[in-house]
Amino acid sequence: MQEDRKGGTNPPPRRRALLAGLGGAAALSAIGGARAQGAGQGTGQGAAQGYPNRAVTMIVPFAPGGSTDFVARLLAQHLSTVLNGNFVVENRAGGSGTVGHGAVARARPDGYTLGVSPTGTFALAPFLFEKLPYDSDNGFAPISLLAGNAMFVCVHSSSNIRTYADLIAAAKAQPGKLTYASAGAGTIAHLAPELMLDMSGTEMLHVAYRSGGLQVQAVLGRETTMGFIDTVTAIPHIQSGDLRALAVTSAARSPQIPNVPTLAECGLAGYRATNDFGFFAPAGTPPAIVAALSDASRRILAMPEVKARLDGASIDIYAGTAEAFPAYQAEEARRWGDLIRRRNIRME
Repeated sequence: MQEDRKGGTNPPPRRRALLAGLGGAAALSAIGGARAQGAGQGTGQGAAQGYPNRAVTMIVPFAPGGSTDFVARLLAQHLSTVLNGNFVVENRAGGSGTVGHGAVARARPDGYTLGVSPTGTFALAPFLFEKLPYDSDNGFAPISLLAGNAMFVCVHSSSNIRTYADLIAAAKAQPGKLTYASAGAGTIAHLAPELMLDMSGTEMLHVAYRSGGLQVQAVLGRETTMGFIDTVTAIPHIQSGDLRALAVTSAARSPQIPNVPTLAECGLAGYRATNDFGFFAPAGTPPAIVAALSDASRRILAMPEVKARLDGASIDIYAGTAEAFPAYQAEEARRWGDLIRRRNIRME
């Protein structure tokens, strides 16, 4: 495996497992209880009194556009209504997501700075970077594993590669010559192809771009042979005929593009890779606020209009509880950490 990076550094990995755990739903009433008890408990339920009473910043650690930004903005819109506040998305790109994710960890733990980060940032970075600008194990209070989406294995529509079998045959005929674009080194768009290469016994050259938008433009412009492109970005280009999807990385086919097989169906038994979105507060945020945000998030993800928006982008809803998140993160660490060590993947 080689890396030829265009545009800068990127985030970290670990691995994840499909979980969810919808959990209880009394968090919003906890805030009401806090109000009734008065302001004498500054760090417990009392800290949630009147929350939110000013704007809440939700940091997305990538540029606008793409699936993380899409999910965060949809969530912020409805949190503003459900919690009767003003939730504003702020994009802080850089360091493969570690810049924005670190800003959440360093923020005052009062519930007014939150973050939505993808798998590559919250789960993979600890294995890719020797040193992070935050404590990935203890710097955050998980609120929810919100949702996740797969990637399509895409080539330009004019490519001679028409199937997954064609792609692997070409890679084996020209070891290390074919190229794949990612949305940044250390992102799931980097690690998911590495998992395919590892399982298929092939090699390709990695070309890292600064964002998912630049990644898809690289494939559309035939700068690279192919790319694993997230469903939000890929579906319009597949439907327009500009891109050809060879396979999808999820365990099941996409309802939006049902004629595209999974990589497992193509011969990689057990293959699964999805880009999951975690919702975080800084460590030390009052539990009543974390609980209220977790409950509100799950209520929002159950709304028919929200489900319709996410379904249209082929994003699966998890609506996980804060309590379920550590087990999920440990499983992600095991799976992706093993791959990173096997492939000797390093960040510069």
